[in-house]
Amino acid sequence: MEAELELSLRPRTPAHQPVTDSLTEIPTGKLGLWVFLAGEIMIFGGMIACFILLRIAAGGWASDAAHVDWQIGTLNTLVLLTSSLTMILALAAVRADRRSAVKLYLGLTVALGLLFLVVKGYEYAGHFAEGYTPLSGMFWSFYYLMTGLHALHVTGGIVVNFVLLMMAIRGTLWEGGQGRVEFAGLYWHFVDVVWIFLFPLLYLSLKLT
Repeated sequence: MEAELELSLRPRTPAHQPVTDSLTEIPTGKLGLWVFLAGEIMIFGGMIACFILLRIAAGGWASDAAHVDWQIGTLNTLVLLTSSLTMILALAAVRADRRSAVKLYLGLTVALGLLFLVVKGYEYAGHFAEGYTPLSGMFWSFYYLMTGLHALHVTGGIVVNFVLLMMAIRGTLWEGGQGRVEFAGLYWHFVDVVWIFLFPLLYLSLKLT
């Protein structure tokens, strides 16, 4: 009887309310995502630091960097920045319960992510046709490693957003959907920020030395 009374006095929360960490009051999903992103920051940060140090030691690799097309890099930068905007609009639409807009903006985000990969594939094909492979020198090893790993992360973000898009179309996204879209947005913005660092390092800085 006492146990039943204790249960009845506990505050009730909606079933769709996200579970929060008892110490930080941050939703568990968001906390886990931040931990994951912290690890990814260390990976990309370590590669970028090694690139800069070896660039200084090796004299800049300007002759290799001259074969990287900054115009293609600029195009892909604009594509990713636009996709971050559509991701923000998707989250705003979820919060406003504008379901048609959610489908539209998630679809645009997926399409822009795919466009980024198509452009990157075209760029890779051009380099391989010219004979520049990951074994062509230190610059190219870093170039393919960093842009390839980034492209892999873009692919992961596309898959997540495509799943959310399918859930929105089927009508299963709306129960707790705000949190799902927010988490996907955090990851997508991280991918965008990483490219903001890679673009000047690989496409611009070596041309200025």
